[in-house]
Amino acid sequence: MNLRTSVILLTLMLISATRSVAAEHDGKLKVLIVTGGHGFEKETFFQVFEQNPEIKFTHAEHGRSNATVYDRADLLDQDVVVLYDMPQSITDAQKEKFLRLFDKGIGLVVLHHAIASYQQWPEYERIIGGRYPEPDSSKPGTVTEQVGWRHDVDVPVVIVTKDHPITAGLKDFTIRDEIYWGLRVQPDVTPLITTTHPKSSKPLAWARTERKSRVVYLQLGHGPSAFNDANYRRLVTQSIRWVAEKPPSATGESPGSKAN
Repeated sequence: MNLRTSVILLTLMLISATRSVAAEHDGKLKVLIVTGGHGFEKETFFQVFEQNPEIKFTHAEHGRSNATVYDRADLLDQDVVVLYDMPQSITDAQKEKFLRLFDKGIGLVVLHHAIASYQQWPEYERIIGGRYPEPDSSKPGTVTEQVGWRHDVDVPVVIVTKDHPITAGLKDFTIRDEIYWGLRVQPDVTPLITTTHPKSSKPLAWARTERKSRVVYLQLGHGPSAFNDANYRRLVTQSIRWVAEKPPSATGESPGSKAN
C-alpha cells in the first residue's frame, strides 16, 4: 500500500468517524435527568422528555446514602442537568462536583420537589434561587399553616415575563397540579410565571445565572395531569433550550439580572 492510498484511507476513516458521531448526537442537546429521594409517576414523567425531539437524555438516580449521581464520570459532559430529585445527604466531594457544573457553563433546570433538597446546605438554596423549608426536618412532608403542600389543585397560571424565551408563545392557563406555600425566594431571580391562587407561593417559576450557567426553577410538575399538559411541556422544553445557552459575558451586573 503506497503513501497516497494510506492517506486516502485514513481520510475516509476520519470522515466516517465524524459522520458516526454526528449521527449519534444529531445536534441534540445532551441532558442528564436526576431523580431519587422522592417518588413519582415514571412513565408519564419520562414521556415529557422522550417526546422532546431536541434532546437526547440519560436518566440517573441517586443511591440511598447520598447524592451519588454527582460521582458520575460523564457529569461534566452534559449540556443540561435536570433535577427532579429530593435527597438530603450530600458529601463534601459531591458538593464540589455539583459546583463544577457552573464553572463549565452547564445549564440547570430544577423541577418541582427538587427545591426541597439539601435542607442543611445554604449554597444549594442560593444557586437555585429558593427553598421549600421543611417545617420539621425529621418528618419530611409535614404540613403546617406556614409551610406545606396540597395535591390536585386547579392552579391559574399567569405569565409574568412575556418576552422571555422560556414563556414565548404561552398565554395564561390553568393546570391541575400540586401547590406549595411557604417557599423562600431569593431577591436576585427573574420571575417568569405566577398564580392568582391565594394559598400558593409565588412566583411559580424563575430564572437566574450562576457563574457561567443559566438556572431555571419550575414549581409545577407533580403528576400526570401536569406532565400531559401542553403548557407544562412547553415550559420544560423552552427551559432546557434556554439554559443550554451560555449567559452573556459579565458587564458588572449582579447574577440573575440579565434574563434574556
